[in-house]
Amino acid sequence: MSYTQKTICPYDCPAACGIVAETDGKRILGVKGDAGHPVTKGLLCRKMQEYERSVHSPDRILTPMKRQGQKGEGRFVPITWEEAIEEITGRWKEILQNEGGRAILPFYYSGVMSVIQRKCGNAFFNRMGACTLIQTLCSSAKGAGYEAVLGKTGCLDPRELPDSDFYIIWGSNVKATRIHTMPVLAAARKMGKRVVLIEACASDMSAYCDETLLIRPGTDGALALAMMHVLEEKGLTDKDFLEEYGEGYGEFQAVLTGCTPEWAQEITGIPAAAITALAEEYGRAKAPSILLGSGPSRYGNGGMTVRLITILSTLTGAWGKPGGGLCGCNPGAGNFVETERVTRLDFRRGEERKVNINQLASALTGANGETPVKSLYVYGSNPVGSVCSQKGIIEGLKREDLFTVVHERFMTDTARYADILLPATFSVEQTDCYTAYGYCTFGTAKKIIEPAGQCKSNWDTFCLLAKAMGYEEDYFKHTEEEMLEELLDHPGTGLDGAGEEGMRVLREGGVISTPFADHRRFLTDTGRVKITNHSLPEPVPHYTDCHGGEYPLKLIAVPSCYTLNSIFLERESLVEQKGEAELLLHPADAKARGIEDGDPIKAFNDLAEVNFKARVTGLVAEGAAAAPGIFCSDTTGTELLVNALHHERLSDIGEATTLNDNTIDVRKIG
Repeated sequence: MSYTQKTICPYDCPAACGIVAETDGKRILGVKGDAGHPVTKGLLCRKMQEYERSVHSPDRILTPMKRQGQKGEGRFVPITWEEAIEEITGRWKEILQNEGGRAILPFYYSGVMSVIQRKCGNAFFNRMGACTLIQTLCSSAKGAGYEAVLGKTGCLDPRELPDSDFYIIWGSNVKATRIHTMPVLAAARKMGKRVVLIEACASDMSAYCDETLLIRPGTDGALALAMMHVLEEKGLTDKDFLEEYGEGYGEFQAVLTGCTPEWAQEITGIPAAAITALAEEYGRAKAPSILLGSGPSRYGNGGMTVRLITILSTLTGAWGKPGGGLCGCNPGAGNFVETERVTRLDFRRGEERKVNINQLASALTGANGETPVKSLYVYGSNPVGSVCSQKGIIEGLKREDLFTVVHERFMTDTARYADILLPATFSVEQTDCYTAYGYCTFGTAKKIIEPAGQCKSNWDTFCLLAKAMGYEEDYFKHTEEEMLEELLDHPGTGLDGAGEEGMRVLREGGVISTPFADHRRFLTDTGRVKITNHSLPEPVPHYTDCHGGEYPLKLIAVPSCYTLNSIFLERESLVEQKGEAELLLHPADAKARGIEDGDPIKAFNDLAEVNFKARVTGLVAEGAAAAPGIFCSDTTGTELLVNALHHERLSDIGEATTLNDNTIDVRKIG
């Protein structure tokens, strides 16, 4: 006899999709979208439509294992949990005695996007006094740039976009990363509303937009400045709005004077006439919206770029009008629960060593001048496949004096380098709560089935490790279900309006929606839009160059519709649909190198050489090279992946990744 139970997709997507799982109490028999979910309304991406295939995959790691042979070979033998815990904690106690907590580095990111299972390791490593990981892998420059202008002001929830009358999709592959917005765009176009795409690689989204403007990577700030120049020149700014809500616009106007469309054409590659037409269309719309992706922020100038685009979204007074403003940053839902009850910063004593997630290679090799860490604990992440400077990471992981533990579900490229490999759970095998980072929703999901084999959740694993380390805090003696109850007993301001019914839904397992932000309640320290921000090293926004490099092609990483980061690479059907690792080239760039569509090619720079298949298309900007998706060494047949071509350099603000800010050249193989 089977029955259904609601749950939530745990992966790195702004919607935290609602799922209905069919189960017999022992296995997941199938899944479908939850039609009652306030955001997703039954729409589920292809990656999750057969989630049970991942949960019950024959390739899952089901028992703790210990390395045999050389690091990286992927050869292991089974051991018991007792043996694994004893070896891990024994090695850690030795390192702590000889080197201190600064020699142990926890490493996690978006393998599960929840509150409890994602963040509970913080409490354990705070108690230990280990390194603190600065988690700025994805869009921290985007967040910092937005906050520099609007602070904690809530942007548009995507459910408000139907009220927009003109759309700019700016550096966002909506088809791959915001699938629930696709019906909104389709409906808008049927109503005669225009959708304009600004992208360096438009291969996925161009067909769904009315116009596509291909832009040179890293130059989005120049386009925003030129559009604002036109708005000012044509009298399309809202003077009353700027007078009431703006701060420092007079200083900024001086910058705009020289930022003509002709100036921007030389930088962006977009014709001046097209820039002027776009600015005029945007300025004459009553409630225009900009849907901003994270791609434009992943450069050395990423924070400044987002500042400029955010300012552009305010100049016509669109903020506060239904559907007007900017979407894709902080929707302003507030804190739903007190996450510090999970992370427990109060457990930490003394100074801490901070390691930026984008500079893992240096932390492992000592390339930054610091002593290399002596132990690495990886969970919810696959850094060999997804973090920059892959060669440096691999070099560090091969160190015989590095003790590496990986808590994983499959034999990833990172898991191959583990000394001890621990089997991890899927979301349906654990209890948690989820904030949808792109929407004003919050939900809980109870465990549906028992973990397969000897798999354990992050929470249960850290509780075992804490006991073996001799940590006596009550925190480590609770269950994950008790932790959820504690969080719900201490709701944050985001749940102020939940009421008895909303809290009942959360306690039973489900999702609730909260009110949209007041988009004219500007939550900055002055209560106004900080067009000029004197708290920053560069108070007046202006155009800045990205890092760039000595090679002629700008390499950008773009998302795949078939996999998510390095997740789902265990699903053969999705990997087959995704195909080989491709590098998209403009016809002019391909012709100059004697490359034709489908040719085997080698991309190279000062860091590495990586093999791809050429895909020649007019939907990538001239001078750009786009690599869709993340692969694994098993499917590419080579150890090095695209992240071997990425430097460790950080963004201007936000200490974020600059994975789109690298240059390469390409040659045909053979």
